[in-house]
Amino acid sequence: MRSVVCEALLPEPGHAFSPFRHRTNLRIHRIMMCGTFCLAAYLIFLSCCILLTGTHSATISQNIYIYEDDGQSRGKHISDLPQRKTDKLRFLTDRRFTSNQESSETQGTQYPSQWMPPSENKYETIFIEGGGSEADDADSEFWDVDSNIEKIEGVGRRKLPQALIIGVKKGGTRALLTFLRLHPDIRAPGPEPHFFDKNYDRGIHWYRQQMPSTLDGQITMEKTPSYFITKEAPKRIRNMSKNVKLIVVVRDPVTRAISDYTQAASKRPGIKQFEQLAFLDNTTWLVDTSWSAIRIGIYAKHIERWLKCFPLEQIHFVNGEKLISDPAGEMAKVQDFLGIKRIITNKHFYINGTRGFPCLKKPEGSGSPHCLGKTKGRQHPDINEKVLQRLRDFYKPFNAKFYQIVGQDFGWN
Repeated sequence: MRSVVCEALLPEPGHAFSPFRHRTNLRIHRIMMCGTFCLAAYLIFLSCCILLTGTHSATISQNIYIYEDDGQSRGKHISDLPQRKTDKLRFLTDRRFTSNQESSETQGTQYPSQWMPPSENKYETIFIEGGGSEADDADSEFWDVDSNIEKIEGVGRRKLPQALIIGVKKGGTRALLTFLRLHPDIRAPGPEPHFFDKNYDRGIHWYRQQMPSTLDGQITMEKTPSYFITKEAPKRIRNMSKNVKLIVVVRDPVTRAISDYTQAASKRPGIKQFEQLAFLDNTTWLVDTSWSAIRIGIYAKHIERWLKCFPLEQIHFVNGEKLISDPAGEMAKVQDFLGIKRIITNKHFYINGTRGFPCLKKPEGSGSPHCLGKTKGRQHPDINEKVLQRLRDFYKPFNAKFYQIVGQDFGWN
């Protein structure tokens, strides 16, 4: 290269040598060489940045999963999450896990020593601000609940449920599961699997795949209220596990029937009036027990079927009315039944004075409280008092038998 450069600097034949021209060519050569080296260095630096960024992104995307969230996104890969309006996704990356695996003070799940469960509010947070539309927000009624993301790859695993919320429809099952999701030792899928009533032919492997990954010490549970009235469900569930814990949320059967009707009417505007569906005719006032809204409320009939497969001490009954008026009290009993620490307490709730339903308090400074969605607390239609009294009379002997079976008086008059 040196000889070539020197030759380029020599004067052409027939031209005199010019010192000025020589210095100019030399400067141009130096500038070109510097530019070449700078460009090469920049390209190498850029390639390294791309490789490092790709590696880091891959590490995050492979190791971050939903730990606790709204329900519909539970267990999903972080890369599959839709962006939401003012999303706040709490997650812990690899640096939050150390080789020190001492258990935290929380009973049950063994957490890394640097990590504390959501209720303690002691962990660092990274907020991801996302876009989104009102339609996106409507996809999940409970999206506003803070989401906790944790690395579980290689640690967590999918398990069949150790607890089931089996009923009853319009009794308060969704509220119960929403409250339970506050607990770090509870994991549940978002949609109702309906395995033991509608999807049993898909097989137990399919059912397991519907469950979220859990850590050692965490309880996997799911909610499908229709199990309670499905004849085949008790035997099918016992075949899965004879030790599974069952939870039933019960409510005054008359109020429950009206709530059931109200939900149906909101979806089918042309539906008959409540009285026309509840009675065979308006002369004899015989109650039509073929109507599901009425049949579900005959709790004594259904519970007898379950007691043929499970002992009574394996079934916990939640008072649906008290779950609304005193959520902390009912949640204390549920946590005791599940054998987990009482983390969900009064500090998590306040009653919405407008709708009369409990709302979940968020950590200070994290936004407005989360209340049950628009589908909860619908205005019930006005029902003639004579109709209500006839239904109370109909349910009275069934209620009394139910109280006797479960050893608990729910006070439905």
